[in-house]
Amino acid sequence: MINSKSNIKGRGAQKNTHNRFFELSYEMRDDFLEFCHKEGELSDKNKTQYLNVFPKTIVNKVTSPDIGMAYSMNMYQGCEHGCIYCYARNSHEFWGYSAGLDFERKILVKKDASKLLEAHLKKKSWNAQTIVMSGNTDCYQPAEKQFEITRQCLEVFLRYKHPVGIITKNALILRDLDLLKALAKDNLISVNISITSLSEDIRRVLEPRTTTIKKRLQVVKELSDNGVPVNVMLAPIIPSINSHEILPMAKAVSEAGALGIGHTIVRLNGAIGEIFTDWIIKAMPDRAEKVLHQIENCHGGTLNESRYGKRMQGEGQIAKQINDLIKLARFKYFKYKTMPKLNTSLHQPCKDGQMKLF
Repeated sequence: MINSKSNIKGRGAQKNTHNRFFELSYEMRDDFLEFCHKEGELSDKNKTQYLNVFPKTIVNKVTSPDIGMAYSMNMYQGCEHGCIYCYARNSHEFWGYSAGLDFERKILVKKDASKLLEAHLKKKSWNAQTIVMSGNTDCYQPAEKQFEITRQCLEVFLRYKHPVGIITKNALILRDLDLLKALAKDNLISVNISITSLSEDIRRVLEPRTTTIKKRLQVVKELSDNGVPVNVMLAPIIPSINSHEILPMAKAVSEAGALGIGHTIVRLNGAIGEIFTDWIIKAMPDRAEKVLHQIENCHGGTLNESRYGKRMQGEGQIAKQINDLIKLARFKYFKYKTMPKLNTSLHQPCKDGQMKLF
């Protein structure tokens, strides 16, 4: 049974958790909202706020050894998609907000991202390496339709012939197909599409403001048909929610043209454990206890897992079953497919002034 009649419509999190960096908590505010709800008063307009921020740099070096990328950049902090399991929620606390509802409703916008990116690519000391957009939050989340920062950054990558990776679950990426095709001609682009279920009922409660599964499969097909290499992230795999869909999902994305799949087993670090637990009790009360215990089984008896090499793949019998199914899926549907290695040889740091004459 899936209960879609959440207290707060269109959101994943149903509460604001305490920010660990603050002495004051959100408990009093949540009590107030509950009181207003019972009294029939309008306590919360549930609107998204876009807040401008002005970082000095945009490209981040990734030091975690099990991430699979060397550099990342994020145009937005916070994400309106509202995926209940999102590991990026915890990062919102560094900005002074909650990992819960604040993460979905207070979106920090970096309007200078393309200028900061260009300044980085023009450094004489920079040796081209793939920079992944959306290492933390989705670069094609709803805010992008208004601000077009991701498109501006793609134009910079194309101008400087620099390799770029994208991670997204939004069909808005097809708006920029012209730039993606141009980058693909020189083998400068790879796209990772996230697909967590083939069930719309699951998608609606798990990822409330994301593109439908049907549209995501169409994105995989359209990008692939236009020569843009696509890998699909079946992530995260959540026991007893989408773990039974591994083979059907792999088959569907392979038939749509994907060249590979990746996966992670869900882990609920920091505030995410509290947010997810609150959500699943409300959204899936009949299986909440089972799911939570099976997640714990994958991570040594806890929802929280931070050990490199273990945090993504898990351990124990349930994790082994999931990882074995992924291996089988790769053998059945991707045996003769592979993602290309991006081209780092075309990048020229100097693109302006008299240096263009040499």
